[in-house]
Amino acid sequence: MKAVGLKKYLPIEHEESFLNVEIPKPVPTGRDLLVNVRAVSINPVDTKVRAPKDQVEEEPRILGWDASGIVVEVGDEVSDYKVGDEVYYAGSITRPGSNSEYQLVDERIVGKKPSSLDFAKAAALPLTTITAWEALFERFDVKLEAKEENKQKHLLIIGGAGGVGSIAIQLAKLAGLRVTATASREETTTWVQKLGADNVINHHESLKEQLQEEVDYILCLNSTEQHWQAMGEIIKPQGQICSIVESPELLDLNVLQSKSVTFVWEFMFTRPMYKTEDMSQQQYLLNQVSQLFEEGHLQATLTETLSPIEAKTIKEAHAKVESGKMIGKIVVKGFN
Repeated sequence: MKAVGLKKYLPIEHEESFLNVEIPKPVPTGRDLLVNVRAVSINPVDTKVRAPKDQVEEEPRILGWDASGIVVEVGDEVSDYKVGDEVYYAGSITRPGSNSEYQLVDERIVGKKPSSLDFAKAAALPLTTITAWEALFERFDVKLEAKEENKQKHLLIIGGAGGVGSIAIQLAKLAGLRVTATASREETTTWVQKLGADNVINHHESLKEQLQEEVDYILCLNSTEQHWQAMGEIIKPQGQICSIVESPELLDLNVLQSKSVTFVWEFMFTRPMYKTEDMSQQQYLLNQVSQLFEEGHLQATLTETLSPIEAKTIKEAHAKVESGKMIGKIVVKGFN
C-alpha cells in the first residue's frame, strides 16, 4: 500500500524529509480496525516527532495523528464498529501513523465521523478535540451540562487561534463559560471572535494589564515557560491551570503555592499509550462531539486543504504548521 514515511529526521525543506513509500497492508486482530484513510491532518506533534536528530530508521517510519476514513476490516474482538463505518480518530503515538492508505487503530479510541462533515473536515478534529475535551471536562472537571453555574466562571485560553484553541473556545462556550482568548494578529483575532470568544487579548503584551481581573481557569496552548509567571499572577486563588506544551526549562511551582493553585498537564496520547482502564473514554467523547456537530452546535476548524496525500503535500503541510502562523487546521486528503 502507498504511504508517506521517513528514514532520516531532517529539516522539512530537505528533499528526503518525507518519502513516498510502499509498505505491507496490515491485518487487524483483537480490537483493531483496519481503516482506509481518506484524509489526514497535520499537528505540532507531527513536526516535533519529525524534528532533526541523529537517528536513522531501518524501515520507513509513518507519522500522522489525525485521520478520517472507512472501516474495511475488523479484528476478532471488535464490538463497536463494522465494515463500512465512517470513522475519525487520532490514533496512538506508539503505533504507525495515518499517513498511509490503510491504518490499524484500536476501536476504543475511534469515533463515528459526523455525517454532516466530509472526510477533510472530520480529519481536522480528533487530536485537537480530544485535547480540548479532556482539558476542560476532565482536567478542570467543568460540567458541560452545568451552564448556569459555569456562567460565573472565567476561562483564559492562551493561543486561541490554533487547532486546539479553535475547538476549545467552542466547547467552553457550549458549557456556559466566559471565554477570553489570546491572539496577536488581526486575522487571528477575527477567527477567535467568530468561534465565540467573549474577549480577545494579545499574548505578546501584559496579560495582567489587559485582563484587569483574575480568572478561574487557564488553558495554556503556547509557550508554557514564557507565560508561567503571568499565569501565576492572573489565576484566582484555588484556580486551575492546564498546559499542553512541554517546557524546555524547569517550572517554579512555588509561584502557585500561596494561591493553592492546581497545575495539570494534558496529553491526549496518555490513554492509548498506557492502555488505561478508561481508554474507551476517547471513543465516547468523539461520539459526543460527533453528535454536537450533527445538532449544529459546533463549527468545523478546517481552514486549508491540500491534495493528494503524498510526500510533497505532507512536506508543505509540515512547513505551514512549523511557521507558527496557522489558523485552525490544515488537512491533506486522498491518495492518487
